Amino acid sequence: MLELLVNPKKAEKRPWQMFFVGFFYASLSVLAANFIFAKDPVLSRYLGIFIITFCVIFSMPFVYFTIRVEERKDREIEGETRLLKEHSKAIFTFLWLFVGFTVAFSVFYIAFPNGQEFFRAQIETFCQINRPDSFNDCLRQYGFEKTETISGSATARDRLISIFSNNIYVLIFTLLFSLVFGAGAIFILAWNASVIAAAVGIFTKSTLSNVPIGLLRYLIHGLPEIAAYFVAALAGGILSIAMIRRERGTDKMWSVILDALSLIIISIVILLISALIEVFITPKLF
Repeated sequence: MLELLVNPKKAEKRPWQMFFVGFFYASLSVLAANFIFAKDPVLSRYLGIFIITFCVIFSMPFVYFTIRVEERKDREIEGETRLLKEHSKAIFTFLWLFVGFTVAFSVFYIAFPNGQEFFRAQIETFCQINRPDSFNDCLRQYGFEKTETISGSATARDRLISIFSNNIYVLIFTLLFSLVFGAGAIFILAWNASVIAAAVGIFTKSTLSNVPIGLLRYLIHGLPEIAAYFVAALAGGILSIAMIRRERGTDKMWSVILDALSLIIISIVILLISALIEVFITPKLF
């Protein structure tokens, strides 16, 4: 039933509507994970993973059919510039979906009494990225214990290299996920939305009125970063569907490969810009 909630072609005409779809899917995921697993003494420790799993399941049909529409454009539209312009419509629908995820996860993190327990794994990721030199202290500050110690570097240059290399690593996995399973990259993207939500909850000190500021704090560099992942996911998905259609060796296949390579190059450039914003601009604004 949920796969009929929104049509990819209609979504491209009104991409902002995907915010509400994303908010609904993320909210439903949190409620489902809480209802099914919260009382289990073992599985309750992994609520953050189950929330993402449900979110991926709900979103998969839309992402898959959107990628199919984009692959069809590759076969029907001539001209790289025009094709990239058409692909940008899908990117905006994905971005609005992502923002819906992020806002919903942020609200649940703050509004639920045990919101931190929902996003335990995400808080660990937040501490690893933002406070690597005091990882254990970071976890204890937010109510968790961890035994291993992770060290990190402090200079802006080192942070830039670390953030950009980590983002490239994620980009490669996003590309591989979408290549092997057309819509598989949605897992990485939903996970990033939940990590940003945990960061927003921490930054706002769990105060709902501060959520807009917290979202702005992380989405300034987060949106370009996620856009890069969506571009890579689109490239992998287009290639995946083209190979499924047995177009290997044809002129259309070479056209698809050229389009995918263009998208990958664009995604790398966007990632670099995002890393520069995160290291040199965001800290000065907040």
